[in-house]
Amino acid sequence: MKAVVMAGGEGSRLRPITSNRPKPLVPICNAPIMEHILTLLKRYEITEVVSTLHYLADEIQGYFGDGSDFGVQMDYSIEDTPLGTAGSVKKAENLLRSTEPFLIVSGDALTDCNLAKAIEFHKSKGSLATLILYRVPTPLDFGVVITDDDGRVVRFLEKPGWSEVFSDTVNTGMYILEPEIFDYMEQGKNYDWSGDIFPRLLEEGKPMFGYVMEEYWCDVGSIIQYREAQEHLMSGRVDLPINCESHSNNTYIGSNSSVDETASIVPPVVIGRNCKIKRGARIGPYTVLGDNTLVEEEATVERSVVWDSAYIGAAVSVRSAVVGSRVTIKRDCIISEDAVVGDRCLIDVGCTVRPRIKLWPDKIIERGSTVTMSLVWGNKWRGNLFRELGVAGLSNIEITPDFACRLGAAYGSCLSPRSRIVTSRDSTRSSRMIKRAIIASLLSVGCDILDLRSAALPVARHFIRTSGASGAVNVRKLPGNSRVTLVELLDRNGGYLSRSMERKVETAFFREDYKRIDSEDLGVIEYASLAVEGYQTDFFRLIGQPSARRKLRVVCDYGFSSLATFYPAMLAQLGVESISLNGFNDAKKAPRTNEEISTHVENLKSVVGNLGYDIGVLFTEEGERLAVVDERGEVLVGNNLLAALSVLVAQTHPEATIAMSITAPTLLEEALRKTGVGILRTKS
Repeated sequence: MKAVVMAGGEGSRLRPITSNRPKPLVPICNAPIMEHILTLLKRYEITEVVSTLHYLADEIQGYFGDGSDFGVQMDYSIEDTPLGTAGSVKKAENLLRSTEPFLIVSGDALTDCNLAKAIEFHKSKGSLATLILYRVPTPLDFGVVITDDDGRVVRFLEKPGWSEVFSDTVNTGMYILEPEIFDYMEQGKNYDWSGDIFPRLLEEGKPMFGYVMEEYWCDVGSIIQYREAQEHLMSGRVDLPINCESHSNNTYIGSNSSVDETASIVPPVVIGRNCKIKRGARIGPYTVLGDNTLVEEEATVERSVVWDSAYIGAAVSVRSAVVGSRVTIKRDCIISEDAVVGDRCLIDVGCTVRPRIKLWPDKIIERGSTVTMSLVWGNKWRGNLFRELGVAGLSNIEITPDFACRLGAAYGSCLSPRSRIVTSRDSTRSSRMIKRAIIASLLSVGCDILDLRSAALPVARHFIRTSGASGAVNVRKLPGNSRVTLVELLDRNGGYLSRSMERKVETAFFREDYKRIDSEDLGVIEYASLAVEGYQTDFFRLIGQPSARRKLRVVCDYGFSSLATFYPAMLAQLGVESISLNGFNDAKKAPRTNEEISTHVENLKSVVGNLGYDIGVLFTEEGERLAVVDERGEVLVGNNLLAALSVLVAQTHPEATIAMSITAPTLLEEALRKTGVGILRTKS
């Protein structure tokens, strides 16, 4: 069996330590991650290896060569432009045998997976594709996979939110595949295993299984995970060797290294070759020193990773940090928890690098400085930007014009040049202010604007699709809290951004990695004036003319939204007799909290009952959510409303496909399938 080692990624989540070296060459216990993978492959007699490369390909080729120094035969397939996780393997098809299965493994993850068991599982199931899975406590950053009792894959979802998590088994990026898999791809096109190929196999009912490994796996997706992987390897949690000339009691010391008798070495530690530890220094626990590192008197290095040829001055304190190659840290400095010092940085006497600060390579920190922000790119926010609906924060405190400018620039920088962006908002002053700041920043990175001013979100979603825009920004108050501003970033279909796109925006935001364009190429603003008319036209085109029947009588509570400006006319054209409540646009009065919504619903029930009308409808969140009251005063909301509408669709359009959130009840799905309608699960 041959193996494909995926080694083309940029490792952007590990920057700055991957700024000038590919992630597969980032060392764990003084050996590159990819070298540990080759050791694992060789253990299971998989010695014919193809490596797919893109970012800094020459660095990887130069280190591993033909593979003979590592006991394998290495071939390379280099992408000029990224082809995706599957497309890159398709490009290397001619380097793989066409009659036997092959293994795909990530070159930038640490694992001691029992490949023999996984391969035997694949063969015993007669599988076309076997996904090697791993159980994790927090699956948000991974592709979640669920299998049946026989191991067959029945559902998966890429990088879910908490509301969408349905399993703790995640995709490790390791696969065992039959050569027939290449029939699903064309050369030179971009394909992703989880986004393109595996969903197709699932749809066609092909044999695709998941093997849940019991050994160790870490995708090394953050600086903290990078340090933890070192700790796990040196403490024995990972069944892989640490190449060192001498070791005892979890203390590994390379050749030609010297440790002063007064120095304190607290295991587990890994000390490379040609290192020198001077009087009174303290190393460990859980510390790695690269080759040719000098640690001066009374210095302390704890739970940290120091790369090769570094200088740690007298009385320096390095705790839970990562220090790059050829870094000089002069005496009396403090490198705080989770800080990262990039290659070749010079930190002068008496400096402090605060927690979580990142210094990109080649920075000079002057004597006595306290570094409180990252250089050159920022890491000033913690956690994810995005919540369930978008980016939210206290109005003019967390979501400020400055923040909005950076968010808009980050979003625009992730789009193609001259992208057209639709912008809209509710009628509040804070939303107007934030939208204008976002527009300015989008213009600054070369995006063109189609501004709807104040518009209902359903109208904006429709206009995105009909205008050919690349995306949209909508600003409004957060449902349930009038003090919080919500910024919704939408894709070209009017839906929320995929998690992968959200991650790109977050990366650009935190790194302040924005496009810089010539002033002649700045974007332009166009004010779209016919969005509502287009919405109405397409609405009636889709539903056709209403048939003659008893005139429906409806009470509509528009919740002080902009829907009141055009919905009554649409209902009249449908032959519906309607009464409007709260039918003018005033975002300050719009119901947001559960208590406010309940008050509107009770009033709606009263009006419907007193007037003897057929139905009442409450519109909230600018038409994004509904509450329905029937002629008997019964209230339908949430899943009850979904069930009622779905049954109506099933009765009138039995061949239809109904889209419902992954959080919708399974019992409802099962009941609807019995009627013959199709069900499409979507992200919530």
